Amino acid sequence: MNFDAMFEEQLQALKDEGNYRYFKELERKCGKFPRAANHEDGQKRDVTVWCSNDYLGMGQHPSVVAAMCEAVQRTGTGAGGTRNISGTNHDHLLLEAELADLHGKEAALLFTSGYVSNWAALSTLGSRLPDCVILSDSGNHASMIEGIRHSRARKVIWQHNDVADLEAKLAALPANVPKIVAFESVYSMDGDICPMKEIVEVAEKYGAMTYLDEVHAVGLYGPRGGGVSEREGLAHRITLIEGTLGKAYGVVGGYITGSAALCDFIRSFASGFIFTTALPPAVAAAARTSIRHLKESSDERMQQRRQVARLRAALDREGIPHMHNDSHIVPVMIKDPVKTRMLADYLMDEWGIYVQPINYPTVPKGTERLRFTPSPLHTDADIDHLVNALRTLWRQCAIAHAVA
Repeated sequence: MNFDAMFEEQLQALKDEGNYRYFKELERKCGKFPRAANHEDGQKRDVTVWCSNDYLGMGQHPSVVAAMCEAVQRTGTGAGGTRNISGTNHDHLLLEAELADLHGKEAALLFTSGYVSNWAALSTLGSRLPDCVILSDSGNHASMIEGIRHSRARKVIWQHNDVADLEAKLAALPANVPKIVAFESVYSMDGDICPMKEIVEVAEKYGAMTYLDEVHAVGLYGPRGGGVSEREGLAHRITLIEGTLGKAYGVVGGYITGSAALCDFIRSFASGFIFTTALPPAVAAAARTSIRHLKESSDERMQQRRQVARLRAALDREGIPHMHNDSHIVPVMIKDPVKTRMLADYLMDEWGIYVQPINYPTVPKGTERLRFTPSPLHTDADIDHLVNALRTLWRQCAIAHAVA
């Protein structure tokens, strides 16, 4: 049996649909974000990155870099094992305490990524709470969907950000079964923000646990970067808050926060925590430094918001269609996978602008887009250059402008 032929057949189908993913080879330049070097065909040239999830450029902040370097010299490069077998380092516990404080919770638990923290926490809760029902927002991330699926708990999907639909589905469930309402604060592709207060109130009304994914909000919202739940004064009413260290904090890793009993429960039963090597202590030290900085400094958040508003206003002036939302994510809608790929290639090849095309299955077919994430380190000149490039390509490619 020719397995490679089977692989190639399905890969070719992706290419024919325009949904095959081509990765650009980048080399980040420390201290020069959002600049990077693009390696291609043996050549190297400078580009400006417009789609990074290092939303505030903290991955190259001098204090964060220094903290990682210091920790490597102090502890070495790896954790040495799982958290259970020699891998729990002092830096991990310091970071967990920092995260618990960030969200006003009793405890926190680290994971190797945000994907793993969602997968492990939801699969453990759903599988070990007897007769548990998980009510999942229809827009939830793949990591949440996989965790729920793996739990084998009953799943009920409610319409995206529709509190009335959530309440109707909660009301239809038996009062005595454990219920978990799983949702996100900022949805990464459309950039919309959930009606958090209303969701929490409905969940409380029916005695449901609330599970909140704040990965695209931590560091960016709230007076100390605790996310939308901090900004809205709701963190204390949410059972579990999950987040990442790999986006606004500029490092890598995921975490959950909640009561001491909840975190100990996940620690004790989640295979995704028990059986994987712990994060390097140097990563934990760098993440803690980044979190502490953003707890005290709002400069990065304020400058990012200025640049987001500036880009949106410029796109509006040019009639370039983008999704309006209240977050830092600016999706420019193309609605065709081939054109999205073509525009991304033109931007890179002719303008030195890197933005990754977003196609199915990340977004539904017919909603393909270029997803821009302005940072505080993108200059006004960078924004002008981007908008000029988009205006030129819109004319060349005869793509529809927004209706006034």
